[in-house]
Amino acid sequence: MGGVTEAKLRWRPGQTVVERFLRPDGTIGQHHPLRVIADDGTSLLGWIPDGTEVIGTRLDDGRMMREAALEDRFRLPRKQVPAVWHGSSTLRLIDEERWSSVWWFFDPAGRFTGWYVNLEIPMGRTPEGPDRIDGVLDVVIAPDRTWSWKDEDETAAAIRAGRLTAAQADALRAEGTRLIGLAEEGAFPFDGTWTDFRPGPAWDRPALP
Repeated sequence: MGGVTEAKLRWRPGQTVVERFLRPDGTIGQHHPLRVIADDGTSLLGWIPDGTEVIGTRLDDGRMMREAALEDRFRLPRKQVPAVWHGSSTLRLIDEERWSSVWWFFDPAGRFTGWYVNLEIPMGRTPEGPDRIDGVLDVVIAPDRTWSWKDEDETAAAIRAGRLTAAQADALRAEGTRLIGLAEEGAFPFDGTWTDFRPGPAWDRPALP
């Protein structure tokens, strides 16, 4: 995006990048700053700890999206608001070639609590960070690798509202099914890799620019 050649754009370990969630109409929603753990130009591993300041979104009237009726959630206008990522820390694997990112969740004591497959549409990289469109549908995977789909009702509402196309929803579900298969096999990224991750003791929280 923006004339940047993705294959040549890499971020250094320790650098802060900002993951932005775009909308199909071109507007920008949430911004999440991540500390870069590793990046090869395609696959980014980043860290967002508990207490990190982010840019969130609410409905224009101030309500959280899920406080609105299901059929209104993807129709009502939204606005950006200052917010804090709280209650957990996450390690995120964001691949430019996949319609998903995989999140490792850790509680405030640093204990691994499970994986979250955030189904997304990749929109390339800018010098500031990766851009994604949230795919609404997700998969929750417990430490014992049992799994469940999440937000299937919202996905159907998003299609009816024109927020996602049926073809996009099918592609996102196919990606979720692929990752469920990896979880059932105990294959990477669900093989225990990074479940014992600990941040550096002197690390500051990543900050929004």
